[in-house]
Amino acid sequence: MKAIMVVGTTSHAGKSTLVAALCRLFWRKGWLVTPFKGENMASDGYLTSSGGEIGYPQAFQAWAAKTTPRVEMNPVLLKPHGEMTSQVLFQGHLVGVAHAQEYYQKYFEQGWEIIKESLSTLGQEFNLVICEGVGSPAEINLKHQDLANMKIATHLNADTVLVADIERGGVFAHIVGTLALLEPQERALVKGIVINKFRGDKSILNSGIEWLEEYTGIPILGVVPWFDTESLSQDSFQLLKRTHGKGHHYLHIKIIKLPKIYNFTDFDPLEAEDHVLIEYIEPHEDIGFPDAVIIPGTQATIADLMVLEKTGMKQRILEYEKTGGTVFGICGGYQMLGHRILDPENFESISPETEGIDLLPIETTLKPEKITRQREISANYPQGGFPVDGYEIHQGYTELVTPLVKKRKIKCMSLFDDPSLGLVNESLSVWGCYLHGIFDNGAWRRSWLNHLRHKRGLPSLPTGISNYRQHREELIDTLADYMEKYLDLSSFY
Repeated sequence: MKAIMVVGTTSHAGKSTLVAALCRLFWRKGWLVTPFKGENMASDGYLTSSGGEIGYPQAFQAWAAKTTPRVEMNPVLLKPHGEMTSQVLFQGHLVGVAHAQEYYQKYFEQGWEIIKESLSTLGQEFNLVICEGVGSPAEINLKHQDLANMKIATHLNADTVLVADIERGGVFAHIVGTLALLEPQERALVKGIVINKFRGDKSILNSGIEWLEEYTGIPILGVVPWFDTESLSQDSFQLLKRTHGKGHHYLHIKIIKLPKIYNFTDFDPLEAEDHVLIEYIEPHEDIGFPDAVIIPGTQATIADLMVLEKTGMKQRILEYEKTGGTVFGICGGYQMLGHRILDPENFESISPETEGIDLLPIETTLKPEKITRQREISANYPQGGFPVDGYEIHQGYTELVTPLVKKRKIKCMSLFDDPSLGLVNESLSVWGCYLHGIFDNGAWRRSWLNHLRHKRGLPSLPTGISNYRQHREELIDTLADYMEKYLDLSSFY
C-alpha cells in the first residue's frame, strides 16, 4: 500500500480538509484510497456499521474516498471525559478511562500495536492510504509518545506533506522551525509544503516562496486561498462561532454551547437550510424567543446539566417552553430534559441522582456499558411514515416514569416506532431523542421545520428533498475542485 502523510505546522492548519480533498481527487483517478488517523482526540464522533466509534473527520474523509467508514481508519480515539481524563477507545471500543500520563504509561505500546494492525488490515483492501497527523509533528516534549505523526510516516515510509496556516502569521518561521525539529530520517520524508488560508495578492508571496524552496530544498506544492472550511473543522471551537444571516422568512434556532458538547455535526443539515439561522449561545446567555432551542449531545451529561443549573439556563429553558417555545434535546440533551438522572455506580458524579430540567416524565440511569448501534426506523411525528436512519452512542437507559405521567397528566408520544429512541409531548413543544443524525433525513427535517414555520404563520416548504448525504457529496466535490485549482497534483500523483 502506497502512503501519503499530511502533517501540519500547527493545529487547524487544514490537515483534515486537505486529506478529504485528496481522497476524492485520488478516487477520481481510480485509486482504492482510504483515510487514516492513527490517534485522534475528537470533539465529534461517528458510529460505524460495525458498532465502533471513530472521529467524525475520518468518516467524512471515508465518504470523500467513496468508501465506508470503519474503525481501522481511526484505531485509537480519545474522548474527553472530564476531570482531565479521556475515554480510550481501541478500534472503536472503550478500553478504559485515563489521565494523560496514565494513558501514555498504560496504553502507548498497545496503541501502537493496534495502529500497525489496522494499517495491515487496510492494506489488504486498499492500494493507497492518506494519513492525517495531529497538531504538530515537532512537539519535542511529546515526540517520544506521539502515535499520530512521524512515527506512522516512518513506519509506512510515507511521502509527507507539511501544511502551514499563513493566516496565523509567521508562516516561514513555522515551516523552517518544524523541519529543523524533525529527525534527519523524518525530514527526508517531507516531499512538499502546502501554504494554506492565504488572503490577498499571491505575487506578494512569490519572493518568500522562492527563498523557502531554496533554503529547505523542498518544493511548495500549492498556495491555497482562504475559504470557508468550518463545516469540515476538526475542532468544535471554530464550528461553534458560526452564525449565518438568512432571508426574511427564516427560522431562528439557538443551540446551547455545552462545555462538553459532542456530535455538533448533528446540526450541519440545519446550517445547510437557507431559511434557517443557527446561533450557538453560551449557558450564561439569555435565550430570547427563537423558534426553537436545542440541547445537544454531551460527553458528560451530569456535569453539563450542573452548568445549566448554575448559570440559570435551566430556569430560562423552563420559562421559554412555558411561554410557547419549542425545546429539542438530543442524546445527553434528551437525558437532561427528564425528571432526574441516576448514577448508582458514580460513573459521572459522586451524587447518586441529579434533578433534570423536568420537561419530560422520564428518568435515565447511567451505566458503564455503552449503547452503540445504527438504526433504521419510522417516524411518528411531526408526520407519520417518514423513514429515518441514524445512530445511537450513549451511556444510559431512559424510561418513562408512569407515576409522573399520571400525577401531572402529561401525555407523551413515541417519536419513532421504537419507543426507546425518543418522545415528544402532546403539545409538540418538547422533543427528545437518542438518534444522532436525525436532521440528516431530509423529509423528516423539513417536516419538523415546517412544524416550526406553522407556529410562525409561514408557509410549508417541500418535504420531498434528498437527505443531507447528497448535500455532503456536493460539498466534497466542491472542495476537491477548489483544491485541484491550487495544488500541483502532478507531484502528488
